[in-house]
Amino acid sequence: MSVEKELMSRSGSKCELCGSEENLSVLEVSPSDASAEQSILVCLPCKTQIESDELDENHFNCLNDSMWSEVPAVKVMAYRLLTKLGRQDLLEMMYLEDEEKSWAEAGLKSASDVIVKDANGVILQHGDSVVILKDLDVKGAGFTAKRGTTVRNITIPNDVEGHIEGRVNGAKIYLKTEFLKKA
Repeated sequence: MSVEKELMSRSGSKCELCGSEENLSVLEVSPSDASAEQSILVCLPCKTQIESDELDENHFNCLNDSMWSEVPAVKVMAYRLLTKLGRQDLLEMMYLEDEEKSWAEAGLKSASDVIVKDANGVILQHGDSVVILKDLDVKGAGFTAKRGTTVRNITIPNDVEGHIEGRVNGAKIYLKTEFLKKA
């Protein structure tokens, strides 16, 4: 039986991430040996976004369901996408076996390659908490991030140097590290 037929049977001929039934194709979850166990069936919109690294958070709200899949390759891909989207809230709920987690992290572009330091020169890492050192006007959001506010579970973006990403007043924003100190 071919990998595609095996995946069609396993998924019920639906995208294993969003449930779409159109334009389905096989996506190997790297590092992979091209087997059905290490591949998933995805629709064209999902595949296009995964391969381009430009993720539409609204499209990937479907990960709320697919992260609970019993198929390791689907869980690994959901973990990677949630990490790229900075959805720490969902990542904390997710359960992966040790070998699934190491597989998932092996395929991520490592944010640990980027060294980000706070205003005092302390190295910041994914998941740290930071405190804002001065009032910051948040452009486009219509509020001011107040001095002394603690931002928990930060993420280190690969695309913007000297910044972290976190939630303040419920809004996901980028903050310059020169105005932060590690909590």
